[in-house]
Amino acid sequence: MLKIENLHATVGGTEILKGLTLEVGAGEIHAIMGPNGAGKSTLSYVLGGRPGYEVTGGTATLNGEDLLALDSHERAAAGLFLGFQYPVEIPGVSNVQFLREALNAQRAARGEEPLSGGEFLKLAREKAALLKLDMDMLKRNVNVGFSGGEKKRAEMVQMGILDPAFAILDETDSGLDIDALRTVGDGINAIMRKPDKGVLLITHYQRLLDYVKPDYVHVLAGGRIVTTGGPDLAVRLENEGYETVMEEAA
Repeated sequence: MLKIENLHATVGGTEILKGLTLEVGAGEIHAIMGPNGAGKSTLSYVLGGRPGYEVTGGTATLNGEDLLALDSHERAAAGLFLGFQYPVEIPGVSNVQFLREALNAQRAARGEEPLSGGEFLKLAREKAALLKLDMDMLKRNVNVGFSGGEKKRAEMVQMGILDPAFAILDETDSGLDIDALRTVGDGINAIMRKPDKGVLLITHYQRLLDYVKPDYVHVLAGGRIVTTGGPDLAVRLENEGYETVMEEAA
């Protein structure tokens, strides 16, 4: 589904991605781990189309479509979802309003009819229950006054409502306690573990991978993938650290 070849990208004139190559097939979950400053979040922002992240070489396609030629909203309509490490607050906009507008905008871009208010609320209740998020939370302004765990669960509700083809989740486990981690992990599995979907999980820790079992684990360092393995690689990284594993790869 996602195919990245020799991707180079700069931020503020500094090259961060230095020839990154990666493929994620349909029905697969891939985890990317790596030390601070390796380029993990930069990769997610480049794929999502965040301004200020300049691609200087290479390609990235989703289901054969050139991602880098699309604006951010076009990438979303094409089925890409980006989960943020720190979801932003949007004062004055309720979650229900935000999510309904987002969903219907994507449906319009795909030539589909918009959901009515009743249809949308039924869908929102179903996805909120999946993430154990009270519907009253969705009536509040987007993320305003939410705890870290509530923000992440609200973001997973958003993913469930938008039902993307491919999700890039940037440190979704950040700020979660043990119970919230399990809930979010179960939500990711329920929404995205399907034969026609793909997931790229960016994480520092193996703990999320206890709940969302990856097919492959990649180590990103110095702006490129330096080694790849199965789920056991994440356990090794947790036990031994990045330095030992990267020295072996070198």
